[in-house]
Amino acid sequence: MALPQEYLPALTGEQYLEIERFSEIRHEYLDGLVYAMAGESRDHSRICFNLAVIVGRQLQGTACEGFSPNMKVRTGIGGLYAYPDLMIVCGEAVFHDEHGDVLLNPTVIFEVLSPSTEKYDRGEKFRRYQQIESLQDYVMVSQDQARIEHHHRQTDGMWTATEVKGLDEGLVLSSIDCRIPLAEVYQHTKVGI
Repeated sequence: MALPQEYLPALTGEQYLEIERFSEIRHEYLDGLVYAMAGESRDHSRICFNLAVIVGRQLQGTACEGFSPNMKVRTGIGGLYAYPDLMIVCGEAVFHDEHGDVLLNPTVIFEVLSPSTEKYDRGEKFRRYQQIESLQDYVMVSQDQARIEHHHRQTDGMWTATEVKGLDEGLVLSSIDCRIPLAEVYQHTKVGI
């Protein structure tokens, strides 16, 4: 999401969804304002694909499933509708309505950071994601260096942050029983060459 270019005047969440479901381009919604999403770079796209492959392999045969960047997530009572780069749900997926295109209960959300959205992804978007009761892990993946920031919700509701750096390292997500080797995340990117 290019930060932020207003698309329409203030809308309700339901008005946004009505328009978005017929739109040829994706938009995110934040407190009544709608923002067109910019295209992604080659490395951003490769990192998203690599993450889906790495995590998807490890989720086979489990009660968890993944959702692509075309699935929206809603936080709170409709203050934010966003398109994360990858979401994982463990157990039964719960959706906003019968359309099944807005997920309400992700366990893990991955965002690949872009220069234009990094501040938003770290700040306001993360604050909104914390409102999702089911969310256990928020993972921000750098596009220009082998670095992953991991925020994990503790049993007391507080969030802890860790950082994993270097192509020889890996991130362990205990909530979905997955290990994410950075060398595989950055395969075929400028960072991984």
